[in-house]
Amino acid sequence: MEFFYPNFINDFWRIIGLVFFWEKEHFVVPGERRFDRERIVDFCKEKGIAMFDTATEVRRLQDNASDKFLEVIKPTDLTGLLALIPACRAVVTTGQKAADVIVGAFGCDEPRVGGHTLLDIQGRCLEFWRMPSTSRAYPLPLERKADAYRQLFSALGIK
Repeated sequence: MEFFYPNFINDFWRIIGLVFFWEKEHFVVPGERRFDRERIVDFCKEKGIAMFDTATEVRRLQDNASDKFLEVIKPTDLTGLLALIPACRAVVTTGQKAADVIVGAFGCDEPRVGGHTLLDIQGRCLEFWRMPSTSRAYPLPLERKADAYRQLFSALGIK
């Protein structure tokens, strides 16, 4: 896939549009069923938001996008990755599988959905946030998901 959350059915970019622009279609290409990758990348750079998968090798056990049927073969070297981003203050996951990878890698407590805990990576303290899934299968209305993400970005001082 070309970038993070490219599936038009997934609401991640609609949530971000609501949080920052009060417009869920902000990142949608007008008249098309796709997101504007260039606009998204520019936005992330402007806000200082970096994205990466928690695994570099996975196996889909069924032919669908559900994390329930995802087997992590090779987790991302998060310690090495974060060493390249010294200004990073928080790690945020948008699903249970990603949260499981973080907890498994660092032995930290798992935060409740919408909350955070502290994550110690070789003496470096980061906030670890577990956000609601942006999948439409996750049983929470879009506006409530946006409220949770709004609280996250506000707590991190990203406006």
